[in-house]
Amino acid sequence: MRTCEAGERAGAPARPSATRRGLRYVLTVFLGVRVGLFLLGAIAAKVVVSQDSVSVPGWAARPTTLGWHNVFTVWERLDGLWFLRIAHSGYRVGDGSAVFFPGYPLAIRAVSLLIGGHEFAAALIVSNLAFAAGLCVLYFLTASELSVSVARKTVLYMAIFPTSFFFFAPYSESLFFLLTVTSFWAARRNRWALAGLLGALAALTRSVGLLLAPALAIEAVHQRMERRGPLLPRLLGAASVGLGTLAYLGYWRARTGDFLAPLHEQSRWQRETSTPWHTLSEATKQAFRWIGATGKSFGGYWLIDWLIVVSVLLLATYGLWRLRPSYSVYLWTSLLVPLLYIFPDRALMSMPRFVVPLFPALWMLAALAERRRLPHTAVVAASAAGLGLLTVLFVNWYYIF
Repeated sequence: MRTCEAGERAGAPARPSATRRGLRYVLTVFLGVRVGLFLLGAIAAKVVVSQDSVSVPGWAARPTTLGWHNVFTVWERLDGLWFLRIAHSGYRVGDGSAVFFPGYPLAIRAVSLLIGGHEFAAALIVSNLAFAAGLCVLYFLTASELSVSVARKTVLYMAIFPTSFFFFAPYSESLFFLLTVTSFWAARRNRWALAGLLGALAALTRSVGLLLAPALAIEAVHQRMERRGPLLPRLLGAASVGLGTLAYLGYWRARTGDFLAPLHEQSRWQRETSTPWHTLSEATKQAFRWIGATGKSFGGYWLIDWLIVVSVLLLATYGLWRLRPSYSVYLWTSLLVPLLYIFPDRALMSMPRFVVPLFPALWMLAALAERRRLPHTAVVAASAAGLGLLTVLFVNWYYIF
């Protein structure tokens, strides 16, 4: 099997028949998982005892009622309400909304205007179309970097990752995933202006989008070492990623005088600075402390967080020897930066959501399955089971976010 160092073929055009087969496969996987989760969510809302709903300032949570409307409405949950509120009425000073970057709410608002002012419907349209498009780009990027077989496995594993339901819900993960994978696709094809633009949009969508800048800079240097042209235009493309972050910080500087308001408002969410090793140490203690504990609404949160994050860390470690450096830099920085901010009572809270767009980790999982180091059937079964469990918990207001 080829490795990610096989970049000399990254720009090779796909044959039309191969392109059609790839698109057909991706859309089959997407629609299969999408329909399955629609049905699972509607059934789970009827047969599983739900936690109390939690509204956010300016956006009331829908009451849980029975009916087929749950096919759609059960996806309006938890942090998704913040994105909908921001899309509807904008940011408010001091309420914690500044931590949610504006790329996704702006996309919701744009689509909402086209469909008559329905933010929730617009959010589902944006998320689902972005994820479907992102899977298509991922397939063709993977096929050029690795192989068609690995591309098929990667797309499947991404779609059934235990927290992939965030891609289908009103969360920013799907748009962020589309922008990051397409930015890499453009960079690998020497389209650095496009790579920089997409990277800037990713940085406007999530704070960790800024981490594309060093990853693309490494790619620029790597391409120069491969004698693929001048370095400066590539570095300028990589540096332009920061324009997305600067634009958002500039907005808060103009509005409140606080250039770092999104960072400062992390304290409202009870996040504290930490070190990655301390965060992981605390997470390991918590993961096994609450097994079988009583008096808690769901004692498995800590173990679920730990299992998912540690699995991705192991895949990232395997990738150190197999991934092209730019992908490895993107993967590791995207893992380590969130570990710098700990929620003391649940050290890895939200990390299972943060890791789901990190496609190079799924490359490594697919590579292990391709080399028969892991059984493909077992990977699919475990991932699908995890996705089913976490989807049921999510739509019933358990704290999976």
